[in-house]
Order: sequence, then C-alpha cells, then structure tokens
Amino acid sequence: MNNLPTKEEALKLLEDHVKDDYQRLHSKMVALGLEAYAAKFNEDKHLWYITGLLHDLDYFEFPDQHPLKSIEWFKEWNYPQELIHAVAAHYWKKTNEMPTSKLAATLIATDELAGFLYAYSLMRPSGFEGMEASSVKKKFKDKTFAAKIDREEIMFGVQKLDVDFKDHVDLLIDVYKNLKL
Repeated sequence: MNNLPTKEEALKLLEDHVKDDYQRLHSKMVALGLEAYAAKFNEDKHLWYITGLLHDLDYFEFPDQHPLKSIEWFKEWNYPQELIHAVAAHYWKKTNEMPTSKLAATLIATDELAGFLYAYSLMRPSGFEGMEASSVKKKFKDKTFAAKIDREEIMFGVQKLDVDFKDHVDLLIDVYKNLKL
C-alpha cells in the first residue's frame, strides 16, 4: 500500500525542508490549484493537493538536484507512483520523464503560472481581487514582466492538460482570490 501524508504531515515536511517564505507560499498556491482541478476532474483531491504541496520539497536545500532528491525521498517513503511521476514530469527537461497523467500535466500548467499570478497580484492594489484573465494575458506577453517565469513551460502544460489558457487562468484566479497575502 502506498503511503500518503496527511495535510498536517505534508505541511510539517514543507516547513522542515523549505525555509523560504515565498517558496512555502508557492507550494501552497500550487497545492490549492491542483486541489481545485482534482475537484473539477473528479480526481483524488488529497493526492493532488499533497502533490502540489510537495512538488518542490528539495528545491530550497538541493536546488542543483531538484527534483531528483525529492523523487528519491518519495520512493523511500513509499509515496504513490502517480505523485512521483508528476513531480518527475514537472521538470521533464531534467528528468526526461514526459507527463503521461492528468495530474502531471496539471502540475506543469499550474506551477509556473502560480508564480506569475502572484507576481502580478503584487502590482495590483487589490491583489487577486478583480484580476481578469485578459489583463493577465497582456502581462503574459510582456517578456520583461516576471522574466524568469517559463512561459513556454506553462503553455506546454496547458496543451498537455487540454484546457483553454483563459479558462486555466480564470480557475486559478478564482482559487487565489481568497488567499490572505
């Protein structure tokens, strides 16, 4: 039987391994996005949330080995193969593991976009409240804004997930508008 930590256990792992406040917030944002998609697709919300929460678990301590160290830990801890695959596939350029599951595609589509939306929210006096996909799309085209965000990676995930970019942005804005930043 595969082990999957509770939310509390996963949050403790995140706190133990990730000491950067933004990285912890990013992981929580990705987890919430994946949980929303799990509900939409009638998938396992707990598995999807935990996958999002732990997808960058090794990034703070072992940036050069990311995500290989996490994958090693997840295998040792007997985590579900679907979680391990999604984490490996979310950095497919390094692991050579292409996303073959809806969870993996959703993680790729959500990961970098969560960071982009967070950066955009900081520019706005009302944060996520009232944010619209059309304005996000304009900012997305501006390569100087949040320049380190891999837009091609986001679009690859959106394509693999087979969703419309606007709908994807709308869903995430809806999820994040209640965040207390």
